[in-house]
Amino acid sequence: MNNTRRIRMLIGAMIVAAAGTAAYAGVASHALHPYLALAVLVLASITSRMKVKLPGVNGNMSVNLPFLLTAVVNLSAVEAIIVTCISTAVQCWPRKNAKLNLQQMSFNLSMMSFASCLASLVFHAQWLRALPWSSSTLALVVATGSLFLGQTAPVATIVAASEGRNAWPIWRNLTQLSFPYYVVGAGVTSMVQAVSSHLGWELALAVFPVMYGIHRSYQLYFSRMAETPRQEVLVRAAGA
Repeated sequence: MNNTRRIRMLIGAMIVAAAGTAAYAGVASHALHPYLALAVLVLASITSRMKVKLPGVNGNMSVNLPFLLTAVVNLSAVEAIIVTCISTAVQCWPRKNAKLNLQQMSFNLSMMSFASCLASLVFHAQWLRALPWSSSTLALVVATGSLFLGQTAPVATIVAASEGRNAWPIWRNLTQLSFPYYVVGAGVTSMVQAVSSHLGWELALAVFPVMYGIHRSYQLYFSRMAETPRQEVLVRAAGA
């Protein structure tokens, strides 16, 4: 099987998985929160354009994760999917003079829809709430882990198919690069939850400066990582 056919099959499977989970979310979804959903959508869309190029991987990472997690925790599964899909479309929309890659857009939208829906259904699952040691913190941790796996596993699989490589080393590299950010995202989301319970969700969503600071830190860190091999090559050339 050639790479093109394998990629198309993976994209098709991802679309089917996203459609299935979205249909289930439409049935299992709880109450709607239009004003909060709109606020989270705006912030998630803005921060989705704050992208960081991941070194060694053909892809990037945006800093809208805390807002996606906020949607998962506070909104219905349907609302979380809408927030995720619109912000993902904004993130993937090409810059000026660049062409829109419909295949890539389809995969990203379906992958993010599936991941956010899975995380939302896990967070609101009755079996998780029924555990004797269950808590909101545990539910957030499990939801974050579900979102992490729902995003990184399909990405590693599609990259491996397109480049003819083994998916495991790619996923391991993605994990090393992005897992700390998921931990930070869960922490910021927990902070938003704590503030909103005392001062209201309007003030809790004022974490945009924090995300901008994280974005700048990641940009600086990854740019230095990318420069290190180049500097080593220059040093060897000078030594030769």
